[in-house]
Amino acid sequence: MSAVEDGPQLTLVGKLFMVLFLGACGFGAWWLFVKKDASPLHGTSANGQTGTVNKGEQTVIRIAYGTEKERWLKWAVEEFEKTKSSQNYQVELLPLGSLEGSRATVSGEQEITVWSPASSAYREVFAEEWRLKFGDSPAIIREETLALSPMVFVVWKERYEAFASKYGKMDFFTTSQALAEPGGWGGIAQRPEWGFFKFGHTNPNQSNSGLITLALMAHHFHGKATPLQLADIVDPAFQTWLKSTERAVSGLISSTGTMMKDMVLKGPASYDAIFVYENVAINYLENAKGRWGELTVIYPKYNIWNDNPYYIIDGPWVSRAQKVGAGLFLDFLMSEPIQAKSLEHGFRPGNPAIAINGVESPFSRYQAQGIQIELPIIVETPTAPAINNLLTGWQRLRN
Repeated sequence: MSAVEDGPQLTLVGKLFMVLFLGACGFGAWWLFVKKDASPLHGTSANGQTGTVNKGEQTVIRIAYGTEKERWLKWAVEEFEKTKSSQNYQVELLPLGSLEGSRATVSGEQEITVWSPASSAYREVFAEEWRLKFGDSPAIIREETLALSPMVFVVWKERYEAFASKYGKMDFFTTSQALAEPGGWGGIAQRPEWGFFKFGHTNPNQSNSGLITLALMAHHFHGKATPLQLADIVDPAFQTWLKSTERAVSGLISSTGTMMKDMVLKGPASYDAIFVYENVAINYLENAKGRWGELTVIYPKYNIWNDNPYYIIDGPWVSRAQKVGAGLFLDFLMSEPIQAKSLEHGFRPGNPAIAINGVESPFSRYQAQGIQIELPIIVETPTAPAINNLLTGWQRLRN
């Protein structure tokens, strides 16, 4: 008899027990793996509640944003992707003009989770359009000011010096006079080779900065710091002056960031001066030096805070997981390291813990080019009727 035959033999019951034991081990290992993979990720949702998202799911957070924040936001998304909180989320940035973003959000076609325009100027109009489509359900369930930025004139230094010699200073009145000069720079500064005086702002019907330009022109025309009234907008004298100015304006594109980039890329042949956000100007001051020379920044007498809000939308297409992710990304954006980076891009951070007057701050480094911390007069955001009539009047005069 062989050695194998001499050893203990498994009975039928023993063999069955062994199969069951191995099966139970395999099931236990599988269960532990699945349970671990499905363990919830906790996060703070838009309304402050704690939500759960299964690990491994890719929840897309679509953010419609104004291009004035492009450099900072793209960097912030890359940093967010390095954090543990981001492992179940994909942040998708959609560059849209502030008014374009509002319309895209209300339509629901692009299923936007967060609308982050340049300012809250269009908020009332957005809320009215939302109510018309969705009834009284709130459009926004959480909002925060990411950063502040006023408006500025940006002009090539050599041309500003020639302009100031003729008009004394740059404001909306003197800009309008230069646009109306029949001989262009020949009549302004005996420099006919410079062509006509070219001033640009964005399209008010698409971009917040264009809309704010019209509002500040109205404040300047009426010489008032108090909120604009409907009578100020429809005033025949203002409309006549606005028409004479606007018919000579260049640009009128939908993106403030793109217009600033074009000015630096193409030089004075594209624009002599433009009216943009302060942070956009700061972002390009160094780039301009190496291409066409220095730029000078001029602050208008009446200014406004573009507050770059972050609106988490409560649309029927926005899932609970998306609200959680949008809240997590907002918390990340408001953290001190990320807010400090916004300062480098020329913003006045929405987190008050970040100082803006340090030695390395752009508000210190670029004072020689006109950047300043204190502003003369800050006006309030126009009401919805004022905004609607500014746009209506502008469309009529352009047509």
